[in-house]
Amino acid sequence: MADATAHEISPKDLRARHERGERTPLLDVREQNEWNLFRIPGAIHVPLARVSGAAGEALANTPEGEIVVYCGRGARSAQAAEMLRAQGYRATSLAGGITAWIDAGGEVEE
Repeated sequence: MADATAHEISPKDLRARHERGERTPLLDVREQNEWNLFRIPGAIHVPLARVSGAAGEALANTPEGEIVVYCGRGARSAQAAEMLRAQGYRATSLAGGITAWIDAGGEVEE
């Protein structure tokens, strides 16, 4: 069995990247009603149910490299990241989701 943490990034590490000016593409796989409440600035929205079909189109204009996927608490994003890796993307799940991001002091927008 693969180590799930090998494909995760902590909110602290993602914040450190942002503070260094690195802009890793972010993919929010929460439902529309969750997205409407708040999101990480600059994120792209593709609900989990559409990831396998719509992610390629949504990510077409992102630079090559790693994509960080997030949801509410981390379960859906881990699943989405796995689907994206199967499609050839370098996808990583945000450990703990947007909840952990907020708890770590990460910025959100409404």
